[in-house]
Amino acid sequence: MADDTTEKSPPGSKPSSPPRNSKSLPSSKPSSPPAAIDPADLSPTGILPAGHWTQQPVEDDGESLLGESVNTSTASLSSSILSYRTLHGRRYHSEVGNVSYWGSNDEQQNESMDINHYALTLGIGDKLFLAPLDKNKVQVHALDIGTGTGIWAIDFADEFPEAEVVGTDVSPIQPRWVPPNLKFEIEDCTRDWTFSPDSFDYVHLRWLTGSIPDWHTLFAEAFNVTKPGGWVESHEPSSIVRSDHATIRDESALGQWPKIFHEGGKIIGRTFKAVEDDLQRKAMEAAGFVDIQEYTYKNPMGDWPKDPVLKEIGNVTMAALGGDIEGYVLFMASTLGWTREEIQVYIAHVRRELQSRKYYPYYWQKVVWGRKPE
Repeated sequence: MADDTTEKSPPGSKPSSPPRNSKSLPSSKPSSPPAAIDPADLSPTGILPAGHWTQQPVEDDGESLLGESVNTSTASLSSSILSYRTLHGRRYHSEVGNVSYWGSNDEQQNESMDINHYALTLGIGDKLFLAPLDKNKVQVHALDIGTGTGIWAIDFADEFPEAEVVGTDVSPIQPRWVPPNLKFEIEDCTRDWTFSPDSFDYVHLRWLTGSIPDWHTLFAEAFNVTKPGGWVESHEPSSIVRSDHATIRDESALGQWPKIFHEGGKIIGRTFKAVEDDLQRKAMEAAGFVDIQEYTYKNPMGDWPKDPVLKEIGNVTMAALGGDIEGYVLFMASTLGWTREEIQVYIAHVRRELQSRKYYPYYWQKVVWGRKPE
């Protein structure tokens, strides 16, 4: 059994006050033991049938770990771009450009991702990036791929007021009021990029797992638009929930979590195993980047770490995840044929396991950065 006191804070990190709307997990509540698993219930992929979860007892008060909602203004471009799909009442990216993205893009999920941004910066030492950018350079031309709500691009533009920053995404969900050195554009990074070759000093990509059909093509495009001597940096999470405290069994709700994403990813043709398959480094090497470095760290889920920075990361992560578990899993579970009711019951089991404190759950995050030769 691993002792969490051996965990180290990210280099250069320091504790800071958590957001007002973050809170630790509620204390666990007793619940009836789950029914025994019949090995015959497991599919060849290891996924339990959706109906399994509706037969298991669970106690869940449905309490949101998020707190008060925050209003988010969005940018409006055209009626065609704003023709979003809906699934079980949740909004998803439009089908313009044949986009198939697994995460919801309504305000509930966008708020969750904004909170998660704070955890991601804490995970790398309270920083926005790890690539050795020349901060003394008069002007940096930076590109943020998959910008989402634009929160990373906004922070980067604020930190580098002389920089020119461009954020791209498939949906215009970014704020109207942004730093004057930042602009957002609608672009699908899985198609041919429209930027000129050798035009950016820095390209940032974060949390694109499950949305990329070909990682080698992605980094080939990034290589093309990066100036000689410029840097590309990729941040990706693993979908596998782990624990050094107690074994997460395959038939548990947390054990089933990655299987849902991995099998759903096969159906839509977009892998969720970028970290496990080392796709970031492999694709960077194939594209021609050099001086490639990486940093992998544990992202706790909950307030179990003793280290204050890791505890804060865990609390913020649970504020983000707990605020919208449905927004993360709904699309992929629906891809497997699950009904809304079955998904909701499964989510209740995920929440119960996270609240039980049986595990000290975490997942891996990997940051990889490389330079384009001069």
